[in-house]
Formats: sequence, C-alpha cells, structure tokens
Amino acid sequence: MLTHVVLMKFTDPADAAEAKELLEGLVPGVPQIQKLTVGVDVVRAAVSWDLVLLTEHADLEGLKGYQEHPSHLEVAGWLRPRLASRATVDF
Repeated sequence: MLTHVVLMKFTDPADAAEAKELLEGLVPGVPQIQKLTVGVDVVRAAVSWDLVLLTEHADLEGLKGYQEHPSHLEVAGWLRPRLASRATVDF
C-alpha cells in the first residue's frame, strides 16, 4: 500500500472548494485510486495549507498510473496556475 499526500496553498484560497470537487470527481474514472480523501482547511492559521489530498494506491506503479491518467492530468492542468505552493509526501 502506498499513500500519496499533497498539501496545496492557493493564490486565492477560495479555489480550494472547486479543487476539492474536481479531485473527488477523479474516483470513478481512475482505477488506480483505491481511496481518496480531500480536506479543505477551516482554521485558516498562518501556518495552514488550504487543501490536503490523500490517495491510496496498491503500489508505486499504481501511483504512477494515477499521476499519468488523462483525468488526473486534466485536473492538474486546472490546479497548477492557481497554486502558490505545493508539498508532497509518499509513504
């Protein structure tokens, strides 16, 4: 099992809600996603990120398949210009 964690900070934090919907919409069409959770920050502290994405995959190949899937690439294309910063951890 491989867990993929992504923290996102948006140029406009209001974009986090739409990002959540787009990311959750990946589940039915991307078979490499075993589990997906998206959370939008509610505290809004100075050290907070706007959104967290957690996905689970069978293995590294599953993660790569997810990352290369056309649906994921489409959502990533929407996200990239709206992000101020991003951090990831895979374990």
